[in-house]
Amino acid sequence: MADRTTLNPPLAPAFPVLAAAGIPAPHRLVVYPLCTLACLLCNFLLGKDMPWDAIHYHLYAGLEAWTDRFAQDYFAAGPQSYFVPYAYLPFYLLVASKIPALAAASVLAVVHSSLLWLAYELALLVGPARPSPGASWIGVGAALFTLCNPVVLQQIGSSSIDITTAILVLAGWLVLLRQFRRPGALHVLLAAAILGGACALKLTNAVHSVAALALIVLLPGGWRQASFRLAGFGAVLAGTYVSLVWSWASRLEATFGNPVFPLFNNVFRSPQFTSEPLRHYRFLPESLANALWRPFAIVEPLRRVQEELSAPDIRYAALILVAVLWGALALGRRNTRGEGGACAAVTRWPPPDRALLALGCTFLIDWVLWLDYSANSRYFLPGATIAGVVCLALVWRLAPSGKVLAYALITLFGLQGCELWIGADLRWNPYPWGGPWLDVSVPASLESEANLYLTAGTQSNSFLAAFVAPASGFINYSGGYALTLDGAAGARVRALIKRYAPHLRVLTRGAQLYPIDAQRVPTREGLDQSLARLGLKVDPSDCQTIAVRGLPSDLEIGVPQVVVEAGMPAVPVLFLTCRVVPASVDPDADRARRQEVDLILDRVEDACPMLFQPRRLRTEHDGTTWARYYMNTDLRAWVSKGWVKFVDPVRGDDAIYIGTEADWTRGPLKLSCGRHDGHYFATVVPNATPGPQ
Repeated sequence: MADRTTLNPPLAPAFPVLAAAGIPAPHRLVVYPLCTLACLLCNFLLGKDMPWDAIHYHLYAGLEAWTDRFAQDYFAAGPQSYFVPYAYLPFYLLVASKIPALAAASVLAVVHSSLLWLAYELALLVGPARPSPGASWIGVGAALFTLCNPVVLQQIGSSSIDITTAILVLAGWLVLLRQFRRPGALHVLLAAAILGGACALKLTNAVHSVAALALIVLLPGGWRQASFRLAGFGAVLAGTYVSLVWSWASRLEATFGNPVFPLFNNVFRSPQFTSEPLRHYRFLPESLANALWRPFAIVEPLRRVQEELSAPDIRYAALILVAVLWGALALGRRNTRGEGGACAAVTRWPPPDRALLALGCTFLIDWVLWLDYSANSRYFLPGATIAGVVCLALVWRLAPSGKVLAYALITLFGLQGCELWIGADLRWNPYPWGGPWLDVSVPASLESEANLYLTAGTQSNSFLAAFVAPASGFINYSGGYALTLDGAAGARVRALIKRYAPHLRVLTRGAQLYPIDAQRVPTREGLDQSLARLGLKVDPSDCQTIAVRGLPSDLEIGVPQVVVEAGMPAVPVLFLTCRVVPASVDPDADRARRQEVDLILDRVEDACPMLFQPRRLRTEHDGTTWARYYMNTDLRAWVSKGWVKFVDPVRGDDAIYIGTEADWTRGPLKLSCGRHDGHYFATVVPNATPGPQ
């Protein structure tokens, strides 16, 4: 550790060039452009990214931020339709401008490169304030370590807003961290305003705002000062958040009776959405042991550990090992010198060391909260960034010698580079550059005629709302959150159908309507079956296709590859839209069968509430099966051919049979169920007394 008896002077405003092992250290005027150039190069080499969410709701959210869609759409992109959309507006404007995709992505990549700038600045604040061999390179190393995060590489130049909002979080943390060297009365309030803006743009950033409290508590001063700082921080953060989301929240409150719809509907209880608690379990640890092992599990190049793609990362395991070693050496020195208690020692630490302690505590709090509520690494980019900063700062304190530090950094970056090279997926769906982001060919009649488009499937394809007649409406009635004509949500669906009739169309991916025995979708029978609950059916005499170039043929997670080819495939992706008309059959003709299936699936949910949640969602019929989709656990349970089954489509597991339809109809069964090694399981307990498990 640096000499505690000497208080280091504050950094100069311009961070003057320092000497490191006899080599001039980069000034920010050199580092910043190099960071931006690196991001632009990575963006170009990796290709355009077309993830599922970009088509499902990213582009639509930007359209919502630009135009008011409340009167004409309803769950157009499923429940995600009503998240605060403002952060997606730049992406929408870039796509709508029809500039080349590479140019649009490059604009985003330049913005994203500021994440590296902030890592550099944070590292300088927890490094030494005086010139020291090799120490000035910590900032450069922190920026490079941030770029080597596979989750960052996946999102550079993409439509995701995780990097964008992480930049705000890190900026807020940076303002607070500067207080350890340059106290300022208003800086805590400035940080609160920045973090409030981050929360407004993406509510998951609230976790990072809570973690920032460690920085405030550990600032120099007594508890009285800390109390005033915390009170001011909380008041400004809340005020900023409310002021930024007020307009959107007011619309949600007026439409649904829930200002944060669809979130927290178990509190606000809007009748237009389930009031069951929503919580995504996809990456949550199964046990305490699993949670403790997570930093080392992330090192493995496997998919679905910290996100859907393979994103191996050594920074968390390296941070633990370096922190343990540093702590052991520090404790040994304290015992040797006979120093006082820990609190007394901390108060005598120079500003960089105290700032490092505060940043380390911030990371620890952030990690625990994130692991408890989500464990999805896309929401942890601020924490991942400071993990690298803290790790490198501790490495320097262990090895301040320029040569030893160089060896340590080479080892860290070499290991992380091998991880990226061997097993990282660096794009969700890589696509060649060339042409605009999306080249959509819409029939002239659909560009001028305002229709109500009814979309089916968990992929809503709501992006097409930006390319058809502006007055057109969209409802994703099936797949993500099933809608019917019943209840408050049904009243809204019924009103939109009445408003647009007879200009009603179904929209799905495909080139034509296939016969039911063709083993291809869409089929007229399948669409008729799903539309029946709305009292509608397909008119096959009026079908048209929308051609989209710039879109992968398969939106599922693709095999990672480097894409640098110019031009676009000659064959576009086709979307079929057919007019729908009132059905001559009673939409409730299947009521008796539906009630039978509802009884079975209700009993399944009660027998294993851990797996099948949220409960009591609408049962859908696709022509062959009766099924429910469970948003919290990604599971799909259904009844067909006399059996009750469920599957986890995200992990690609085989269907699991959990008893016969006849057994569940006779009465509830007992299930042994849960999750093990990331996979869900459930088996019927034979000869057991019925009841929930």
